[in-house]
Order: sequence, then structure tokens, then C-alpha cells
Amino acid sequence: MLDLLKRTDLFLWAIITAISVYALVLLRTVPYTGTRSYFTVQLLAIIIGYVGAIVLTLFDYRDLSSLWWLAAGVSILLLIYTHFAGVGIQSGGGMDTKAWIQIPGIGLTFQTSELVKIVFIVTYAKHLSAVKERGLLNHPLHVVLLGLHALFPVGWMVLIQKDMGSAVVFFFMFLVMSFTAGVKLRWFAAIFALLAVALPLAWNYGLIREYQKTRLTSFLHLEDDPTGTGWQQIQGRISIGSGQMFGRGLGTAPRVQKSVVSIQESDYIFSVAAESLGFVGCCLLMLLLFALLLRTLHVARRAPDTLGSSICMGFFAMISIQTITNLGMCLNLLPVMGVTLPFFSAGGSSSACLYFGFGLVECVAMHCYTEADPVRIHRSGTFPASPAN
Repeated sequence: MLDLLKRTDLFLWAIITAISVYALVLLRTVPYTGTRSYFTVQLLAIIIGYVGAIVLTLFDYRDLSSLWWLAAGVSILLLIYTHFAGVGIQSGGGMDTKAWIQIPGIGLTFQTSELVKIVFIVTYAKHLSAVKERGLLNHPLHVVLLGLHALFPVGWMVLIQKDMGSAVVFFFMFLVMSFTAGVKLRWFAAIFALLAVALPLAWNYGLIREYQKTRLTSFLHLEDDPTGTGWQQIQGRISIGSGQMFGRGLGTAPRVQKSVVSIQESDYIFSVAAESLGFVGCCLLMLLLFALLLRTLHVARRAPDTLGSSICMGFFAMISIQTITNLGMCLNLLPVMGVTLPFFSAGGSSSACLYFGFGLVECVAMHCYTEADPVRIHRSGTFPASPAN
């Protein structure tokens, strides 16, 4: 146990703990109408996530990745079960998606795509590592197979689950993990050329539904429908501006207490931080997430192999794209896509699974040392250079 603590990246734990406390403070001030407060559900998710992360650090990430086939199989079964027996959302605008499954006995739901994101990090990192070790990373056949690996979750989210936000996250993870593993730029050029052809066809021939088109375009002219599609982003923008420098106070911010912004506990938690704690609170939130991203890159650079670095880059990509997309949505720079702010937005399944991803990064960090003198290296903060792959 002592050796385990010596090899733990305590700075990573400090960052994630600070993020957790900040998130709980914000959610404690958000009014709720159900039987459980957002604070209570988030606290439970954080506890589950912490325990899961600690358990993951007890294993070598190489041993965990060897079970990729089991994790992939469970993920596929979960997606299929969600499609046929999941809890869905329907609206008159054409929205019809199933993304959650009911947890018996406790009245809570679980969003299966959040767990699949973590599984994808492991399976795709294993795939990249395997082909790179054989010197086939840029062989045309294996590039196609890598693409098909990523196409399954992206295609499932777009065509079956109708979850554009999750599809964007999977696609960005695929791009970042592939690029940092060493896939050559010409293959990315080919991907974007295919997208340039496919997206207009999908837009014009029904693969992208009307409500999705409305979401993707309404942010450009919110004032045309201020009480409809533009309501959430307009009100979110007002709340963010009303906080000014130091905010209206935790628990006393009037727009937060009146729940003016819809889904403020989840998609628009940034507006809660902005109105309650102002520009200073927003800067602190972004600084904490930025510190987590930088530390993840630090671990990735010192990972002893492609598998470890790819796992870290997958987590980095997931956190960064969700942060950029969510903040862009709140600031009216990007369309609403239902992407939450990592670790801050309310959502038990999302939060718990993010901590599992963090546990994988911590697991890699604990193996960034030499067998000769792990204690000295840990205390000095220096690590050996990654071997050539």
C-alpha cells in the first residue's frame, strides 16, 4: 500500500478533488423539483467514481486493456439493450432518442453512451498499440480498420441513438488518438474529404433530422425565435452577463433561484457559475479543467508505451471537446448539442464514468517510473523518456 501511494500522481488527485468540490458547491445552489437534489445525485456519482478510479489504479493498464474484447462485448450489448428497452425523449419537433436505461429499485437512469466512451478509449488505444507494434500503423488496410473501429460508435450515435453530441465526442477522440499515435496526415485529409462529400448528402437526404438541423442553425439567428429554439441560449447568455466580475452570490443569484435557464443544472451549469460567482468564478472553473488537461498531457508524454499514451490522449480529447463544445454553446458560439461540461454538469452516469476515465490516466501515471528507483523519480517529479515505439 505504501508503494502504491508513493507512485500515485498526487497532483492529479488534487486537481480532480478541487473540481469535485467546486461542482458540488455549484449544484448545491440549484433548485430542484424531484425527490433527490442534484447535489445528492452528484455526490453519489462522485463517490462511485472515486471508488472506481481507485480500483482501476490497483491494476496494470496493460492487463486491463487485454480484456478489451470483454469490455467491447458488454458495450455492444448495452447499446442494443438501450435501443430496444431504454428510456427515450420525444418531442413534437421530431426528436426521438433513447439514450438511458432504467436502474431497477432506485428510480435512477444510466446513460450507456457515457460508459461506452470510456470503453472506446481502452479498445481503440489497444488497437493503435497493436498495429503500431507491428509497424502497420499507416498500412492502408489497417487505417481502414481503425476507421471502422471508430465508425461503429459514431454511426450508432448518429443513425440509431440520434445523439449528435456524443457522435462529435467519439469522432474527436478518434482523431486525437490517431494523430498522436502517428497516423500520417494524408489519411486525415482523406477523412475530411469524405466528410465534405457525405455531410451535404446527409443534410439533404434525411439522415440529419429537422430538429437537428434547427439546433445546428438556430444559434446563428436566435432573435428570430426568442421564445422557442433561441430561448435557452438567449437566457443563458443573459445569466452569464449578469454575474459581472464577482457574481450575485451563491444561493442568492436571482435567475438561478428562479430556474430561468432551462437545464441549468446540466448543459448550462456554466451560467450558474457565471451568475453566482461572476467572471472570477468562470475563470476558476476553466483554470481547473485546463490544469487537468495539462497534467493529462504530462502523463501522456511520459507514458512508457503507445498504449499508455493513447489512453491518456483519449481522455484528454474527451474532456477537451466536451469543454469546448459546452462553453461554446453557453456563449452562443456553437449550437446546442446536449454536451455536458465535464465533472461539473449534473448527471450521475456521466460524472461516474468520467472518474473511471480519470482512473485510467492515473493508472498510466503510476507506471511512468523505472523499476530501479521509483521513489526517487516520484519525489523529484522527473520521469524517464518514453522508449521508441
